[in-house]
Amino acid sequence: MKSFAAILVISVGTLSFVAGAAIKDFSGMSTAPENLSSLLDPILRKFELPALAGAIVTSKGLVAVGAVGVRKYGTNSPVTINDQFHLGSDTKAMTATLLATFVEEGKLTWSLTLEQAFPDLAPKMDSAYRKVTLEQLLAHRSGFPEDSWPRGKTFTDMHNIPGTPREQRAAYVAMILAEPPANSPGSVYLYSNRNYAVAGTITEKIGNDSWENLMQKRIFDPLDMKTCGFGAMGTQGISDPAKIDQPWQHKLLLTWHRPIEPGRLADNPPVIAPAGAVHCSIIDWGKFVTAHLRGEQGEPGILKPETFRRLHTPSFGGDYAFGWLVVDRPWAGGRALNHAGSNTQNYAIVWMAPAKDFAVLVATHQGDTFDACDAAASAMILHYIKQ
Repeated sequence: MKSFAAILVISVGTLSFVAGAAIKDFSGMSTAPENLSSLLDPILRKFELPALAGAIVTSKGLVAVGAVGVRKYGTNSPVTINDQFHLGSDTKAMTATLLATFVEEGKLTWSLTLEQAFPDLAPKMDSAYRKVTLEQLLAHRSGFPEDSWPRGKTFTDMHNIPGTPREQRAAYVAMILAEPPANSPGSVYLYSNRNYAVAGTITEKIGNDSWENLMQKRIFDPLDMKTCGFGAMGTQGISDPAKIDQPWQHKLLLTWHRPIEPGRLADNPPVIAPAGAVHCSIIDWGKFVTAHLRGEQGEPGILKPETFRRLHTPSFGGDYAFGWLVVDRPWAGGRALNHAGSNTQNYAIVWMAPAKDFAVLVATHQGDTFDACDAAASAMILHYIKQ
C-alpha cells in the first residue's frame, strides 16, 4: 500500500473558490444523475489512462456519475459506471466506520488498549505497545513503523502465511506487536498500514467473524453496496479481451501500460486488507460517502450523527481523523475531508465538503496517477459549484 505521506499536501489543483459560491439545489432529486463522461474524457486522453470513473454525491444521493475508457489498455472492452475500482487506502474510512458500529453497541471503546484487545499477546508484545489505544491506531499515532511487512519479511511471505485471512491477520499482528516501535507511541503522527490492519483484527475478535464478513454485514449490506469485494478485480484466466469482466489493474512502465491479470498475488496480502483492499463501483463508493454526508447533516443512518462527526474529528491536535485527512479549503466553505488510496496499480481519491453538502470521488485502475485524479477532482468540483 502506497504511503499516504505523498498526498498530505493535496490541494485539488489550483482551485481557489469562494466559500459563498452558489450550490445547485438537488433536494428531492427525481431526475437521473448527470452524465460526467464528457467532463472525464479529455482528462483520460490527456493522461493516457486506461479508464477513469467519477461521481458527485450529496447527502441525498448520487448527483452525477461517469466512466470512460476500457477495462484493459489496448482493448475495446469499455468500462461502465457499474464496474469495480480498487479503493486502496480509502478502505481505512470503511474500517473505522465498522469499528464505530461496535462502539455504538457498547462492545468497544476508542480507549481500548492493545493489551486489553489482545490479552494472549500481551506477554510477548513490545511493552511500548501495551497502552496504545484504538484511537491512537486510527490516528496513526501508535508508534508503528512505516513499513507494512514485519522486519525481514516480504510481500510473498505475507501472502504465504497459512490459514484463512482471519488466521493470517492474527499471525501478522503477533509478529508486528513483538517488534519495537519506530517512535514513542502517542508522540508523533506516522502513517502506517499496520495501524488499520490491527484495528481490523480487533473487529474480528469483538465480532467473532472475519473482517470481510463484518464489512459485508455491517457496512455494505445496510448501504445496498452490491458490487463490493476484496483484492484484485475481475476473473482470472480470461484471455479474450471481449470477455474481460472487470477492469484489470495497470502499472505504467515508462510509456508501457502493463495490464496485471487478476489473481491472488495481484493485490496486497489479506494481512493488511483492513488498511486497503476494498473494490467496488464508483456508485457504491458514493453510497458510503453519502452516508457520511448524511451524518454531517444530522440525519440518522448506519451510525448516529454524533458518531459520524467523531469519525471526522482529528485527535491529538493533528489533521488526521479516523480514515480522513481534515483540511480547510475555500471551495468547501471551510472544513474538507480527503483521502487517497493506491496499491501502486490503482488510484482513488475522495473530497468531501460537509458545509456545502457534497463530495467528489475519482478512481482509475492504473497506479501513479495522482495528477490525473487531482485534475478530475478539480474539474468535478468546479463543475458542481458552478451549477
